[in-house]
Amino acid sequence: MTPVPDLGESTYRGSGRLAGRKALITGGDSGIGGAVAIAFAREGADVVIVHLPAEQEDADSILGHIKDAGTKGHAIAADITGPARCREIIDETVRVLGGLDILVNNAGRQLAVERIEDLSDEQFELTFRTNVFATFWLTKAALAHLPAGASIINTASLEAYKPAPDRLDYAATKAAINNLSKGLAQQLAPRGIRVNVVAPGPVWTALQVSDGVSDEQMREFDNESTYQRAGQPAELAPAYVFLASAESSYVSGETLNVNGGMVTP
Repeated sequence: MTPVPDLGESTYRGSGRLAGRKALITGGDSGIGGAVAIAFAREGADVVIVHLPAEQEDADSILGHIKDAGTKGHAIAADITGPARCREIIDETVRVLGGLDILVNNAGRQLAVERIEDLSDEQFELTFRTNVFATFWLTKAALAHLPAGASIINTASLEAYKPAPDRLDYAATKAAINNLSKGLAQQLAPRGIRVNVVAPGPVWTALQVSDGVSDEQMREFDNESTYQRAGQPAELAPAYVFLASAESSYVSGETLNVNGGMVTP
């Protein structure tokens, strides 16, 4: 990508807010997930990232930053669109890290299609499997290991409130994630497990340039937000750090809208 997205590689400075914590981040090889992985490691957390097999080079780069931060890093190449693989991911994470305190459901699928007639049944289902079903399967499997004080953070989107007409399936999944998270936060409160959401606006990530938006929209991407520029993944990471840390101990069922000043409900 030109310019290359800023993941905070040279700017993020940790202060020990996640020292001793153990985190799993899906889609942690690039974009927002990569920035969160770097930030978590620099805050003292051990981190497992999940990525598609084709993204090994990106995953290796993130692992290098985790190692440089002095914490444990591990990558799992996996397709998360099936329940059995999601359960295996949780089992491997717990085995490698010795436990689990933070689950970040961040991996997402977005492909722009202008007309609903051209939105295939297969794409519609796969988008829901990737964005919603995997969040459910991973969370369900993780609960056997999450102690009181644990944090689940799910990635929604501005699309949950303001759906683009060419992203029907993607926007619908993000609304579902937002709603699921708020219900789950209430259910898990008695266990001391917090559930929150980060809803990014237009952010400069590989999701956009890999047919996530049309070429025309890509040319106008900087104009979508009130700030008249795309956000950088490094600008999203602090929101996840806050929700993962004890600083947000009284916060659950909330959505942090990090979207460049775009007003949401």
